[in-house]
Amino acid sequence: MHQLALYQIGLNWFEALTDSLVSNSLLIYVSMLMFTILRFYLPRSNNVLNLFIWIILLTTGWFFVSDKLLDLIYKNNTHYQLLVNNTWPIRFAIGFLINGCISLVGYAYFNWQERAETEKKKTEAEQLSKEAELYKLRQQLQPHFLFNALNSINALIGSRPAEAREMVQQLSDFLRTTLRKEEQQWIKLEDEIHSLQLYLDIEKVRFGHRLSTQLELDTDAWKMQLPALLLQPLVENAIKFGLYDTTEDSRIYLLAKAEAGQLVITVENPFDPSTAAAQKGTGFGLSSVQRRLYLMFGRNDLLQTTAKENIFSTTVIIPQPIVSDASRNV
Repeated sequence: MHQLALYQIGLNWFEALTDSLVSNSLLIYVSMLMFTILRFYLPRSNNVLNLFIWIILLTTGWFFVSDKLLDLIYKNNTHYQLLVNNTWPIRFAIGFLINGCISLVGYAYFNWQERAETEKKKTEAEQLSKEAELYKLRQQLQPHFLFNALNSINALIGSRPAEAREMVQQLSDFLRTTLRKEEQQWIKLEDEIHSLQLYLDIEKVRFGHRLSTQLELDTDAWKMQLPALLLQPLVENAIKFGLYDTTEDSRIYLLAKAEAGQLVITVENPFDPSTAAAQKGTGFGLSSVQRRLYLMFGRNDLLQTTAKENIFSTTVIIPQPIVSDASRNV
């Protein structure tokens, strides 16, 4: 186009070709230089004027260098010199527009790239923060449970040493099982029930005949998955409020079923309505479960509690993970 335009205004083909090669080669070099500058230094929105100044400076440099080179080639060609002198504003304007367009494209591209990188870092930081909090919640479960279990063992050592030894052995089995799950985010319900049974064995030694349990597991729910160590704090909370404030026997009922592709677990315990205020509290057990579910699913409606007559119910709804994600964690 450049060569054709020069030919149309009076230069011969060779002069037009030479002018076109020199001018466009330098223009390409200036454009690449501008692109490289934007790659390493991207002006902020309040410094966009700097970008405009750079375009003017680089276009001016391109114009004078190309003019000097062509002047050396055609210094004795008065026809060429006259034509160049008459068309320099157009040549400068075209060079400015080309450099401006390339600079705007480069600015938009590197600005988009920078925003994408910032968003990626922000997402990674939020994910790390969420995983750290989940890890902290899982770690808090052990000291909380250990504190209660060791108190129970201490109470049994004097009066019932044989049961204290049995409880120590069961505590050892339980901790060995839970330690293996520390790095697993998702496990099958059947594995979680196995750990829960070890925990209940400990609590039965602690409370004797006063504590009985009933587990009802739907066949379809048996192979479904849930976050590791989620059931123990629910059952621990049921035992705490089902036995601590009464001298009567207590039966803890656990129902797990599959419902609309989700795992629904309900834990029920009796309670004394006269101390109902205590049931409204979401102590460490329920609050930690609710927080874990929120961090994993971004929902606050996955844990619900109800109190009807003398039965307190806690229900958790667990959406099932995508198979590929779950398989990486199990």
